[in-house]
Amino acid sequence: MSDKLNKNQIKELLPHREPMLLLDELINIKKLKSATAIVNVTKNSFFVQGHFPNEPVMPGVLIVEAFGQAAAALTASGIDKRTYENKLVFLMTVEKARFRSPVIPNCRLELNIEAIRSHGRVWKYAGEAFVNGKKMAEAQWTATIVDRKK
Repeated sequence: MSDKLNKNQIKELLPHREPMLLLDELINIKKLKSATAIVNVTKNSFFVQGHFPNEPVMPGVLIVEAFGQAAAALTASGIDKRTYENKLVFLMTVEKARFRSPVIPNCRLELNIEAIRSHGRVWKYAGEAFVNGKKMAEAQWTATIVDRKK
């Protein structure tokens, strides 16, 4: 497995599609341990027009969603494809979420995520979000892998 996934490779792993597929790349992948997700926040990002007009800010819930997508892609890329077939990853809890500075358009949001532990289908993760080396947000979350409805 590569230590980098582009958007098309992420699409092969996740069910998310535009506009809700937030990740552009997953880099520095250490199998089932950690990775850095890249989200290019642009003036054309779907939330910009309405959140907030003339003062666009990436909603904190979308930063948390990007954390979750990054964790799902990290996990899916590290386990046997047959094991992950017909599965979805759902957030169960979000803890210790802190938003330190607003994320505005025309930036590269880097999400450093780490798998803290796993027990069966339940995984716990931690992440920190940065723009130009400045910490913007952080959180811990738990997710579970479930069977897709047929």
